[in-house]
Amino acid sequence: MNLSICSFSFHRLLAAGKQDMFQYIKDSKNLCCTHLEPWNAHLSRIDQGQEVLHAGSNPRMSHHLTAMDDNYLDEVKQAADEAGLAFGCIAVDGAHIYEENEEDRARNRAKAYRWISIAERLSAAQIRIDSGGGDEFDERSFEIIIEGYEDIIRRAAESGIQVVVENHWGPTRFPDNVVKLKEALPKLGLLLDSWNWAPGKQAEGWLKCAKYATATHIKTFHFTEDGQELTQNIPAFIHLLQEHGFDGIWGIESVPANLDEIEGARKTVELIKRTLKQQ
Repeated sequence: MNLSICSFSFHRLLAAGKQDMFQYIKDSKNLCCTHLEPWNAHLSRIDQGQEVLHAGSNPRMSHHLTAMDDNYLDEVKQAADEAGLAFGCIAVDGAHIYEENEEDRARNRAKAYRWISIAERLSAAQIRIDSGGGDEFDERSFEIIIEGYEDIIRRAAESGIQVVVENHWGPTRFPDNVVKLKEALPKLGLLLDSWNWAPGKQAEGWLKCAKYATATHIKTFHFTEDGQELTQNIPAFIHLLQEHGFDGIWGIESVPANLDEIEGARKTVELIKRTLKQQ
């Protein structure tokens, strides 16, 4: 079983100065992960904890997330290698494809290129770049998004990296828009988040998009005393992915409401292991 914890699961620890990228690697190892899937804030220069919290709540406005230099990245890669953990998907905020203004699109494209080079340096398998845009695609925005993805997919493929889109914000919260993107861009992977759908669209999102999943964010918020997730049926989500032949990393993005972040991640790991063991 391949298992990861997206480092956004520890964004409060990062903001409080209690976890950096190196501690994230140690925590992932201690939590029995096989892979690392960092949120790009963990690989960025952060001056204040408030910047982390702002980035987490406003992915479309995360332009201040600036990557560290290559020497630092090499130290991160060495620490990961020593821990025996490979890099799966790097989740990038602030480099999305669509902006209304051409200069803003060019700035985001440059950021996407830089994060692709970082993914290559870390030998990551995937990189998540959001589409951007409003809730619905119009003809112009869709053409811009398709052109942008085609460009970064080509660039990433040269380094053996898959670009993935996530049902995250904007148009990708709607299942039909995700399907439309996937049909137009067969080489674009899907990071399927169990939770991030527009109100009333979760069940439709699971059923229409499970077959496209190449990575996952299994979201958890509240646990019962016996370790079940109260917000959604996580075992059903896992079983649906298995039915569609998912063989990637079981990626966790826990956002515990009443637990510390390490314990929330631990409970999610245990839930996934129990569910898979029952198969």
